[in-house]
This record gives sequence, C-alpha cells and structure tokens, in this order.
Amino acid sequence: MKGLAAGIGVVFLSPILIAGTGMMLASSADAVQSSGSFSNCLTDVDSNKVAEQVAKILDGASAKDVHVEGLDLPAEQVPNAQTIVAAGLSLDVPKKGQIIALATAMQESRLRNLSYGDRDSLGLFQQRPSQGWGSAEQVRDPTYASEQFYKHLLKVSGWQQMTVTQAAQAVQKSGLPDAYTQWEKLATALQGAIAKTFPGGNDADGKDTDHDQDQAQQSATPRCAPGQDGSGFGRIPEGSVPKGYSTPKDADPKARKAIAWAMQQLGTLYQWGGSCTNSHGPDPMGRCDCSSLMQQAYAHAGVTLTRTTYTQVGEGKAVSPAHLEPGDLIFSRGSAARPEHVGMYMGEGLVIEAPRTTKPVRITPIKDWTILAARRIL
Repeated sequence: MKGLAAGIGVVFLSPILIAGTGMMLASSADAVQSSGSFSNCLTDVDSNKVAEQVAKILDGASAKDVHVEGLDLPAEQVPNAQTIVAAGLSLDVPKKGQIIALATAMQESRLRNLSYGDRDSLGLFQQRPSQGWGSAEQVRDPTYASEQFYKHLLKVSGWQQMTVTQAAQAVQKSGLPDAYTQWEKLATALQGAIAKTFPGGNDADGKDTDHDQDQAQQSATPRCAPGQDGSGFGRIPEGSVPKGYSTPKDADPKARKAIAWAMQQLGTLYQWGGSCTNSHGPDPMGRCDCSSLMQQAYAHAGVTLTRTTYTQVGEGKAVSPAHLEPGDLIFSRGSAARPEHVGMYMGEGLVIEAPRTTKPVRITPIKDWTILAARRIL
C-alpha cells in the first residue's frame, strides 16, 4: 500500500512540483514517458568502448554498425551530445558542467531534439517557452538550448561542489530530482570521447583554448591612412557587405575565390568547433568558427589549410601587417605564437571573420584589430 500511495503521490503532486514560479522545465518522468523508459542503471560504462563508437558516428558510420549502451538512436543522439559539449567549450564551462548538461539532456529527452513534451516543453532539455526559456523555435535549436542550460547552471551558487544530480535539479526543478544520477557515468564517458575531437578540448580545466574570447577587440595602431583602414565604409551591419566594396581585381585568383566563398557565409551564426561545411544548413556543427571559415574558404580555392588558429599561424610565410594583400590571414588575441582568433584580409581595409558565439560571420574594418601575426598563404 505504501508503494501504491507513493505512486499516486507522484502522479498527483508532480504537476504541482513542476508548475511553481521561476523558469521550470518538464519533469523527468514526462520525458522518460515520451522518449522511452530506461530500466537498466548504467553503473559500469566502458569509456574506451564509448569513445570508439562515438568516433565511428562522428566519422559518418552507419548507426547499424554502432552500439553505445544507453543510446538507442546513436546516429541522432551522438551529434546532439557533440553540440552540447561544443557549446560548453565555447562558453568556457568546465568539464563537470558539460557532464551535468549531458546527463540532464539524457534524462529529459534521451538526447533527442523533441518537438513535443509535457505542456509546452520542447527540445533536448525540454525547456518551456512559457517559462521564459525562449521561443519554441529557439529552444529546439540544440546550440541555443545548450547555451541556455549552461547560463542557468553558471548562476547556481556552488554548483561545482554539488553532485551531478543536485546541480541538474537546481536548473531543471524536476518532479523526479534523483533521476539524473543514472546517467552520470555515460555522460562522463561521452564528454571525454567528444571533447578530445575538438581543438584544446582535453585541457585539464575542461575549457576551450581555441575559441574566440568574449571580449572587446582593441583598436590596432593605425597602419594606413584613414579610408584605407576600413573606416571609410562607416558602420558595417553584421552579416552584410559594405556598400561600394568589391574584391580587388589585382588580387591573386585563388585569394579572390577564397574571399568570395567566405562572403557567401556572411550572416551565418558562429559555432565553436563547427566544420563550416554547411553553414546555412540545420546542423549547428556545419556552421563556421574562425579557423574553419579560413580552412574551407581556401579549400574551395584548391588550397589546403590545417584546422586551428594554433596551426594556421604557421601556414605560408610571415608578412608585415603594414603590407597586407587580399587573402592574407591575420591573427589576434592571445599571443603571436598562440593566437586565439583568425580572419582573412579582403583588401580596402576590411577583414572577414567568424567572431564568437552568438555572432554571425561578418566583415569588420582592420582598424578594429590588434594584429599579432599575419601569414601569406599563396
């Protein structure tokens, strides 16, 4: 009878528990019912096996050849987990925070970007538009949803000293607050397997060292007369081409191709770790970060570049920032030996870049850059 009473209590009290004030999500019980129950507690996870299977999925293997215990739809779930980890890295969230986010999404949606849920709950984290998490379209964007989870987690006082379950519950306010613990070991294995696929993802503090820091760009020391430093174009709306700009006709043909391709990505949102292979598509990981924009732009001009700012700063040959040519790569933030940001000089005092999280690919005047190094690829 006690068991029956407890069951009735959950059925009738859960709506009360999850309908309180503040930003709340659908209960874990609802998510389990809507996405399939999981009866086996994952107490023994083989991290090496998980890493092997995750690598297969990320390399494009067929789901029928992949098995990860606890993930029944790995072809869908692993890319969503990758987005969660990438969002955490881009926001400098430590490893533990990424594990909390993964465990939460596994409990709430089984790492599926659901179009349904309890009341108006949607997406990976079953976030509710009616409770202020964003529009229905926004909370179903895996990157947006992940960033919102992290932002709320980081506001929880002492979250790093909490257990995974305590921290997740502090954000989610679920009717089943102990449900997250069953996913901790799988979340830990997934985080480790996915993080190592990103540049700098395995740093000890769990932070991304290759992403663009969220800081104001300092004005560079003028290297050219007004009007030649990009200031003549005035304010440039993000994602647009300045009126009157055209790629210099005397530029190297391959540089012209690279610049033209990069300009086709204008207005697409930045994604740390994104491949820049389909920036206009629905998959956030197809969008561009600063170094993948450079890599893919030159790839479309028939030139191979390495993947990160740390390695691209060694490509081609060094040139003086005072004698830039269209197609040159310029580096800022960090140090000259280990810069954290890269853009492509377009001529006429302009640079095209993928700046940072929440910002689109854009064109900026070179006067807004503090150039640490410049490389001529061609």
